[in-house]
Amino acid sequence: MASTHFSMIRQFQLADFLTLGNAACGTGAIFLAMLYAATGAPAWFFAAAALAPLAFGFDVADGYVARWRNQHSALGRELDSLADVISFGVAPATLGFAAGLRGGWDALVLVYFVCCGVSRLARFNVTAEKLATAEGKVAYFEGTPIPTSIVLTGCLALAGWTGHIGDGLIGGKAALGGWTLHPLSLLYLVSGSLMISKTLRIPKP
Repeated sequence: MASTHFSMIRQFQLADFLTLGNAACGTGAIFLAMLYAATGAPAWFFAAAALAPLAFGFDVADGYVARWRNQHSALGRELDSLADVISFGVAPATLGFAAGLRGGWDALVLVYFVCCGVSRLARFNVTAEKLATAEGKVAYFEGTPIPTSIVLTGCLALAGWTGHIGDGLIGGKAALGGWTLHPLSLLYLVSGSLMISKTLRIPKP
């Protein structure tokens, strides 16, 4: 069993370890957001938010390293997608829930956002070869890349810094059909919808 584990690790490239750093940051952010929800201590909230740019740094670095070393693999692509789902899909949704997006409509929007992120990454992996140029490079993204959700985390961090989370969540709340909606959750709705757009094309660096 141990030899099997080491065999798998030997298949990893340097870029793959950076990708795992991305996943570790996202997982840590989820844990810290849950700590904030349980204790109400602001330090945990800001620590969770701070891991988002660190995860983004790992995400950018793994791409540069893979290109620099010319080491692209199906394993690396799948690792990158799974790490991105954690760091830029589940983690921002968890932080939003911890910040006060806990109404019925809010929860529905957060689930929609994560599902959009998963769908967007799956679509990219399936269509990457079709979209690739003669040099093997994908020329553009269909829909916004999932790491753009770092903007949502930044908005939540700003709201937290100004004391507008929890009961005083910025934007207030509304009762619709017996469920609560915080207008702030609509940012997640927009972000998720842009990710799965097929008409929006963004050049890939």
